[in-house]
Amino acid sequence: MSLPKRFPDRDDIATVRVEAEELDPGGEADDKRRLAGRVMARREMGKLVFLDLVDRSGRIQLLCDTSRTGPIDIDLGDIVGVTGSPARAKRGEPSLAVDELALLAEIQRPLPDTFHGLTDVETRYRQRYLDLLVNEETRADFELRTRIVAAVRRQLDDAGFLEVETPVLQPRYGGGFAEPFVTHYNALDADYYLRIATELYLKRLIVGGLEKVYELGKDFRNEGLSYKHVPEFTMVEWYEAYTDYRDQMERVERLIEAVSRETTGGTKVTYRGHEVDLKAPWLRVKLADALEELGLWTRDPDDLRSRLEDRGVDTGQDKSWPKLVDHALSHFVEPALIEPTILQDYPVELSPFARATDDDPATVERFEYFVGGTELGNAFTELNDPLEQALRFEQQAAEVGGEPGDPDYVEALAYGMPPTGGVGLGIDRLAMVLAGRDNVRDVVLFPALRPRD
Repeated sequence: MSLPKRFPDRDDIATVRVEAEELDPGGEADDKRRLAGRVMARREMGKLVFLDLVDRSGRIQLLCDTSRTGPIDIDLGDIVGVTGSPARAKRGEPSLAVDELALLAEIQRPLPDTFHGLTDVETRYRQRYLDLLVNEETRADFELRTRIVAAVRRQLDDAGFLEVETPVLQPRYGGGFAEPFVTHYNALDADYYLRIATELYLKRLIVGGLEKVYELGKDFRNEGLSYKHVPEFTMVEWYEAYTDYRDQMERVERLIEAVSRETTGGTKVTYRGHEVDLKAPWLRVKLADALEELGLWTRDPDDLRSRLEDRGVDTGQDKSWPKLVDHALSHFVEPALIEPTILQDYPVELSPFARATDDDPATVERFEYFVGGTELGNAFTELNDPLEQALRFEQQAAEVGGEPGDPDYVEALAYGMPPTGGVGLGIDRLAMVLAGRDNVRDVVLFPALRPRD
């Protein structure tokens, strides 16, 4: 039997359900509606067959009187199209009284337990399509993520930013301290890198006079997995001429508050067991003050190493003072930043692309921002002196043993870049916070997983 190739002119289940709710129990409307979706439950009572039909908008009961429809030869998981009238069962359940039913796609494997849902975590990640089929919470989370992405774009678009696209494959990687993925560009006979950030290309556009730009897309870092790290992740970065990091602190606060209101209906969320309020303004803490409060602020690397080891921290892989500071931050400061907090004013050694503060050349205008102990993003008053940038690239290469910088970017700066504030915001982590999920893989549709044995 050849199954239909299309089922046109269908209605959303949610819309028909509202129509059915307006009827009295036992009532049936005169209007006809067409629905399509997956059958997720079946019950029989004499000549009546009750099916639960699910589409993206919701669930509705199908009332199938076999004297009206003929035999119902349908299995759980089959995809069907039906024509009928909005109705309300005698017990009050919103329904569709079915006149015609057509099988559109036949299930070949049994669904997981549709009552308890799919609970095995690894199966949920590996076979996300099953997770989406049987777990309404999963569908809701990813619909929320879609709304978050749209809301972020809307906030930036309404503020006059231009959305742009820059290369994913790059001859040099830059914009952060990270290990890249490497591939070979056959047409150019050269090794290229999957981008670790969009920063340097976006700032070239600021040089070119676009003034306010953003890109929302994938970045790639060939590093570890954790509850908040995946090698392929979604970021939005924006750059705004004639602003500094203080301006961007306010923009970040306003944007996240607005996105939260638009997508969840408020600013209070529960994340990693903490109820937090995303309403602006957020707390502001200087990095040195946060470490000083813990007795961990010193510029002497041997002293800092000793203080960390006294607290049980293994510093064997920390070869320099910046690495030790980063270790102190990640172990002791960041986990305690539960309320929405901006951590500002970083040592220059940790921030090769930021301008120095007015009162201390060893400290730069950079901030990171946190919710529930999780970093959501990073921001700078961008360095726009080409000579200073070239020197910072040299310092960075010596620190991490990486590329010696990006001469083309330095040349671009030589043509003059206005004072600029720049921000990166992790979309995956923002989705974690707003959905109240503790693991990033719960908000990524198809997360990277180790191969099965």
